[in-house]
Amino acid sequence: MQNLNIKDIAKIAGVAPSTVSRVLNNRPDVNEDTREKILKIMDEYNYIPNNSARNLKIIESNTIGVLVKGIYNPFFSKIIQSIEEKIREKGYSMTLNYNYDDSNDIETAIELIKEKRLKGLVCLGGNFDDLDIEQIQSLSTPIVVASSNIIEKKNRKALSSVTIDNEKAAFEAVDYLCSLGHEKIGIITTGESDRSIGRLRTSGYKKALEKHCIEFDPKLLEIGEYTFDSGYDAMNKLLDKNLGLTALFATSDIMAIGAAKAVLSKGLSVPDDISIIGFDDIEYTSYFHPSLTTIKQPQEDIGHESVRILFEILQEKKKHRHIILETELVARDSCKAIK
Repeated sequence: MQNLNIKDIAKIAGVAPSTVSRVLNNRPDVNEDTREKILKIMDEYNYIPNNSARNLKIIESNTIGVLVKGIYNPFFSKIIQSIEEKIREKGYSMTLNYNYDDSNDIETAIELIKEKRLKGLVCLGGNFDDLDIEQIQSLSTPIVVASSNIIEKKNRKALSSVTIDNEKAAFEAVDYLCSLGHEKIGIITTGESDRSIGRLRTSGYKKALEKHCIEFDPKLLEIGEYTFDSGYDAMNKLLDKNLGLTALFATSDIMAIGAAKAVLSKGLSVPDDISIIGFDDIEYTSYFHPSLTTIKQPQEDIGHESVRILFEILQEKKKHRHIILETELVARDSCKAIK
């Protein structure tokens, strides 16, 4: 029978991966019924523990992990390249891992640190507000969250972060559309449930409308998932409502490009019929036709700053830090003035 990993055992048992890890390490802070249930599942599936993670802890590791939320967003590619470049300069190696399911991001990060014996971890994307502070601090392994906002103040003492002012950047994008005369401005966003990014960018959209005395219309909002397909589907839903849409703000370039495809599929034109602005400034945006107006994130700086903070904590024992980098509105051909 194929050997399962900790996450598989946790899913079968209906517990967090960290609970399985505590059972493996014979920790006392596990309910006895839960312990017996997990051990029974391990026995039933002939589970073979990862010896390198359990038995070789005394061996020093010079590996820094990078944990990416999802596998579809090319926005992370430049950040990953810049992270690897700086890690190599320090004489360390990098291991790249993807978390593409609905599992708890921090639990996945903790499991990865333990199994790979990581010296540090950079997390790209994900939600890191639901934390067990003592558990994080007991690892003695610095974690830097890049490109996600840590909302809760108490969690800012346990993790570092490198991000942008998502609300302000989104405000600037929609303010730009309003300055071109647009009033019927749709939005494709990951939504309020995405606390680290989606909620903030949606808030920036609403604040820009308010500045221009435009009432927010919930019918002009659709939810996407950082994929071309979801942007395409969400835009089709907006167009089918026949609300007189003249512009769209998509909270990622990927969704913006998918939305543009939907506009063209309806026999309409970008920007003559509908102006579109995205977010991130991925490489595709300047080659797309028409070239996409967007909010540029400093991808290389995000990667470099993340590694710099990580090694300051790791080698110089500095405290956790939180850096906010500047963004830039890049005006290209996908937006047009209507007044």
